[in-house]
Amino acid sequence: MTIGKKPDAARLDKIVAEARKAADARESGYRARSLKMYPWVCGRCMREFTNANVSQLTVHHRDHNHDNNPPDGSNWELLCLYCHDNEHSRYLEADRGAGLLSAEVAPATHNPFAALAGLMKKKD
Repeated sequence: MTIGKKPDAARLDKIVAEARKAADARESGYRARSLKMYPWVCGRCMREFTNANVSQLTVHHRDHNHDNNPPDGSNWELLCLYCHDNEHSRYLEADRGAGLLSAEVAPATHNPFAALAGLMKKKD
């Protein structure tokens, strides 16, 4: 933009209209709806959020289906970034069967107290 040149009013109006349309689309999204519906508290660690850090609060889909967004919010849970990451890690590990197919461990046969009676008799 050069100095002294007037801004194009039609172009500015178009930019403002697009910005408003994008804001309306975001507002109708499940994140905005869940933030209006629920208190700004992580459902796991109970950390509280404010306008300054609400970007660290995420919407977790309880059934892990991001297309399941009922109007009552029954499939949503607000979680902080850390708890949300942990929840998805646990879900992925369970999906892979981590820990379920571990090798069988033989029972312990060593008895650390087997000779204790003999050692105590030596003292007497």
